[in-house]
Amino acid sequence: MANLAPANLPKIVVTRTPLRVSFAGGGTDLPGFYEQDYGAVFSTAIDKYIHVTVKRHNELFNEPIRINYSVTEQVDTVDEIKNNIARECLRLLKIDPPIYISTVGDMPASTGLAGSSAFAVGLLNALHAYRGERVAPGQLAEEACHIEINVLKEPIGKQDQYAAAFGGLNFFRFNPGGGVSVEHARVSGDFINDLFAHILMFWTGLQRDASSVLTEQRKNIPEKMEYLRKIRGHAHQIQELAGAGKFDPAAFGKILHESWLLKRQLASSISSSTIDEHYENALKAGAEGGKICGAGAGGFLLFVIQPEKQNAVRQALSKLLEIPIHHEVHGSRVLLPFEH
Repeated sequence: MANLAPANLPKIVVTRTPLRVSFAGGGTDLPGFYEQDYGAVFSTAIDKYIHVTVKRHNELFNEPIRINYSVTEQVDTVDEIKNNIARECLRLLKIDPPIYISTVGDMPASTGLAGSSAFAVGLLNALHAYRGERVAPGQLAEEACHIEINVLKEPIGKQDQYAAAFGGLNFFRFNPGGGVSVEHARVSGDFINDLFAHILMFWTGLQRDASSVLTEQRKNIPEKMEYLRKIRGHAHQIQELAGAGKFDPAAFGKILHESWLLKRQLASSISSSTIDEHYENALKAGAEGGKICGAGAGGFLLFVIQPEKQNAVRQALSKLLEIPIHHEVHGSRVLLPFEH
């Protein structure tokens, strides 16, 4: 294992990694689909983050390893760590104790904004910096995919890790064999501002285990291929709209709505009567279209709404908490030591 005592290495590292909102294509980034027929996702990083701190733990403390998240772990060896992602990141990069890791997120876990993958990317970025290394976003994304998909056997796809590592507004293509191509959307600043001026996001109050939803969805892929091809097509349509210049809220919202209707068919637990009721109330109040963020079954509802109709939608969803979001151009960044 690597010994990290040399004085020229940073004593403390802090990273900031964005969460994401996927507009179209979710589900086609699962290997069960893209290994047969390429996948595509159009998504954006948002100004909500996972912050990770890594430092050499002082030998005066009783435990060689301390990890702070929603709980605190104080253990002697990497193998004893219960946090699966933290344990496997330390194993992958061969980090020796003593080590201190702390993480804090802007949003609750298990809410469809890819917090787990953002944590994996942010921790890997911090550990590389702790070792004196700077790595490219593609490497961070692939290492996070390896840990979550290959090592931990999570039933997830590859979009979340790439969104966290690269940031910005992107079209991701997932190719047979696992390769991923990243195309940054070439849009004007006015397009980005107009897009987010038309977005409202609401917290349903429901946290859920994405693994159970995605396990069923993955099992259903062979019989849902046609749905998934149409969902992939929606990612292409969103990409075309983004490249057209002026933001078209009616067309954008229509694609989100059509994609949401298809996504609901991929697994039995993606939606619920409560989510459906909120969604229908928003449409009746004037929303152009929307979706549940992430795998479904809870988390955040996102809508595209003309500004003059937004207060009516807020009133229709007055029982839900609105969460303002905006675009984040950067992916995972090292904040300390200061990144030049």
